[in-house]
Amino acid sequence: MAYSTNPHLPRVRMEAVKLVRSRWSTRKVARHMGYTHSAIVKWMKRASDGRQARVIPTASSRPHHHPNELSHECVDAIIAYRRERNQCAEIIHHRMTRDGYELSLSSIKRTLKREGLTRYSRWKKWHQYPVRPIPETPGILVEVDTIHDGPHEKRLYIYTLLDVCSRWAYVRVSERITTHHSLCFVQSAQRRASFRFTTIQSDHGSEFSKWFTKRIVEHDMAHRHSRVRTPNDNAHLERFNRTIQDECIARIPQLFLVSERNQSLSSLLQS
Repeated sequence: MAYSTNPHLPRVRMEAVKLVRSRWSTRKVARHMGYTHSAIVKWMKRASDGRQARVIPTASSRPHHHPNELSHECVDAIIAYRRERNQCAEIIHHRMTRDGYELSLSSIKRTLKREGLTRYSRWKKWHQYPVRPIPETPGILVEVDTIHDGPHEKRLYIYTLLDVCSRWAYVRVSERITTHHSLCFVQSAQRRASFRFTTIQSDHGSEFSKWFTKRIVEHDMAHRHSRVRTPNDNAHLERFNRTIQDECIARIPQLFLVSERNQSLSSLLQS
């Protein structure tokens, strides 16, 4: 962030420079503009030689270096230790601590990553996020998620679906969550909806994994995931889930069966 947010300051700087170029002294300009003499001198050094210039832009106040950054000697030592035996960051940290260096493990890992010396796992999954469609009409963007209700021994799962444009919602209770149950839930919601689903958006849960994506594509729909650890991407559905938990689930007796819970949820949503 810049050290000043005054939108007129770039023009004021150039006006001060023009006054100096018109044979005013820097001290006279400083008194006239209400700034220090040193500020006027610095503006003169930053001003361009062209006569057409009208402003002197405000420079960023971001520091060039972090006050606690590692010295060049430490960085070179980390790289040398790595290239000597091609060892991992933990072993490098142990060897450097033994040799008298005072460095944290995270600093070594950060330096190795910055220098391009980190090897990623061959099994690492690289997430791709296509452009989020704009929900101009119903069905363009439909968000789906699951709610876990109850203790682990008697846990039930509530599938929720919400169309971002029309706010049309659909809820079903299930005893298990799998990719097959997820697909059946989306198909059931599609049969009850008066519009066609185009894009299904979910989180990275196991119930929305690769098999679910393949089956969704086979049904002429696209499947996109929200960003990792970013629940705001499904913000509409997250608020709806909170409403379901506070106003619907709390009113349904725990002894109800799955079919009875589905009937109760449907009646509560329609009321």
